Amino acid sequence: MKKGNYSAAKAALLMGIMILFAGAVSLRCAETSAYAAGPGTALAGSGTGLAGVGTGQASSGTSLAAPSTSGALHVEGAKLVGSDGRPVQLRGISTHGIAWFPDYINEAAFRQFRTEWGANVVRLAMYTAEYGGYCSGGDKTQLKNLIRDGVRYAAAQDLYVIIDWHILSDGDPNTHKEDAKAFFSEMSKEFAANNNVLYEICNEPNGGTTWQQIKAYANEIIPVIRANDKDAVIIVGTPNWSQYVDQAAADPITGYDNIMYALHFYAATHKDDLRARMVGAIQKGLPVFVTEYGICDASGNGGIDEASANQWISTMNQYSVSYVAWNLSNKAETSAIIQSGSTKKSGFTDSDLSASGKWLRAVLMSGAGAEIADGT
Repeated sequence: MKKGNYSAAKAALLMGIMILFAGAVSLRCAETSAYAAGPGTALAGSGTGLAGVGTGQASSGTSLAAPSTSGALHVEGAKLVGSDGRPVQLRGISTHGIAWFPDYINEAAFRQFRTEWGANVVRLAMYTAEYGGYCSGGDKTQLKNLIRDGVRYAAAQDLYVIIDWHILSDGDPNTHKEDAKAFFSEMSKEFAANNNVLYEICNEPNGGTTWQQIKAYANEIIPVIRANDKDAVIIVGTPNWSQYVDQAAADPITGYDNIMYALHFYAATHKDDLRARMVGAIQKGLPVFVTEYGICDASGNGGIDEASANQWISTMNQYSVSYVAWNLSNKAETSAIIQSGSTKKSGFTDSDLSASGKWLRAVLMSGAGAEIADGT
C-alpha cells in the first residue's frame, strides 16, 4: 500500500469454473492523498482471458493455509511453512491507509473475503508519514484500535493478518525508528499469544535508502518484537520500493529465525527483469513475500496488463510465494478493488467491484495453484 501505484484488473468466470490468477505489486507511491469513501468488493469476474484449475492447493506440495489448520507459521529455507512443516501460501487483500478508509476494517467484509473469495490473509496498512499517519499527527490511539479490531476480526474469521508499518514518503525507515520500536513493542506484547499475526516492519524503503540502512533498522526492530514473541514471522522491506531483493539475498539478516523479505510489483510496469530478480533471490535461499502488488502501472493507476499479471501469478505459485493485492478501498484509482461510487463496506456484489476487484476475486476463488492457460 504505497502512495498510489495500484491498479485493477479483470476477472473471469469461465463455464462454471472460476479461473484466474494474478496480481502484481511493486513500488507504489500515490496513496498519500487518499480521501475516498465506500467499499465494494464482490463476487463476480469479468473477462480475463486466462484459464485455470481452481483447487485449494497452491503450488506442488504447498497448501492454502489457515490458522485453524496450519497454526503459527515459520520459515524454513526460502519457504513459509505451517506448524506441521508443510509449505503454505498466503493470498489475500491489503487495506488502503487505515486512517483514510477505516470502515473497511469490519468482520463482515473479512468473512466475505474468507468464505466467498477464498482469501486467507489480510494486510492492515498503517501509514507513518502521510496525512493522518502514525508519525505525522494522526490519532495514535485510534490507529492502534483499528489494528486491534483488524487482528480480532481476522482471528474470528480464520485469517492470517499482517500488521504493516507503512513507510512511504519517509523513505528511510530510520526516520521514525523510535516510534516504530514503541509501536512494535506494544503490538507484539499484546498479540504474542496469537497464531495468526505477522509483522511487516517497513513497507517500501525508497529515496536512495540502502540495504545497509534498512538492515541496521531491522536489527533494532526485530529484537523489540522478539522480546515478546520469539517466533512470529517478520517481513523486512527492501530498497527501491521493495524491489531489490537481490541485495538482501547477497547480505541477509542473520541471528534471527523466521525473517522474510518484501517484494512489491505493479504488473503493467514491472515485468521480466523484476520477476527474474525475485526468482534469483529465491534460488539463493531468500524467503520472499509479495506483501503488495497491483495489475496496473506503478502509479496505482493507468491501464491493466493482465498478461503480465498472469505471468507474475504463475511464477509466484510455482515458487510458493505468498501475495497480497493492493487495495481495499473505493478510491478513484485503478488499483482499488471497489468502485468509487460504491458506499458499501461489506456484502459486496458484482456491481460494487472495480475491474481490479473482479479480477482479484476470480484469482482468489480459482485457488492458489491454478494453472494458467495463456490465450484461452
